[in-house]
Amino acid sequence: MNIATRDLSYHDLETPLTGLFCWNEAQEGPRPGILLIHGGAGLDAHAREQACRYAALGYAVLACDMFGDGIAGDRERVMACLLALRDDPGRLVRRGQAGLAALAGSPEAAGPAAAVGFCFGGMAALALARAGTNLAAVVSIHGSLATSAPAQPGAVTARVLACHGAADPHVPPADVAAFAAEMNHAGADWQLVMYGRAQYGFTHQHAVPGAMPSVAYDRLADERSFAAVRAFLADALAP
Repeated sequence: MNIATRDLSYHDLETPLTGLFCWNEAQEGPRPGILLIHGGAGLDAHAREQACRYAALGYAVLACDMFGDGIAGDRERVMACLLALRDDPGRLVRRGQAGLAALAGSPEAAGPAAAVGFCFGGMAALALARAGTNLAAVVSIHGSLATSAPAQPGAVTARVLACHGAADPHVPPADVAAFAAEMNHAGADWQLVMYGRAQYGFTHQHAVPGAMPSVAYDRLADERSFAAVRAFLADALAP
């Protein structure tokens, strides 16, 4: 399958951003769009690979840029940007919505849209849902479930799926329980799938074992979560 890609430049206010747009050029006509939100390292190889993976399912995918130029690759700048976005949910949502606007402006994308995020990107995708962003579906894959701005009753209009590693120490059981209570209180249409033995970052196929504590690739969790997301999106983004 020939997945085409192009860089896509856009802005969040004065911040220039450059994402990677992916689509199956053999597929005719516009198709539902996915905003794919990278993890804490920025728009890296993992995010690019995942964007092509989802484009192969028949979606127009924008792997967005949440950081801006000159951030990725500089640990101090990355940490400062991550903390600034985490601690300012309004800014985090605005940055994501800038990506959604860029996605909507692409001729290959039309109709309902979804946001799919990994790690930090999972937190960002859930922030979009909590803010009532006009999306058909939101997916968090090994992302943080905690928030300083919980969803209010009736606010979440997107369907929500969270894929969580049961052995992820960064998201303790208390956070999982709080997330469930929050979604129920908001009246959301939500699902949570937990994968036994899976740690943080279980979709990172090229993660070096032991290089980062509690980060490990888990083939079963990767394959099972991809199947779950694929079915979830097929239903939520159906014409």
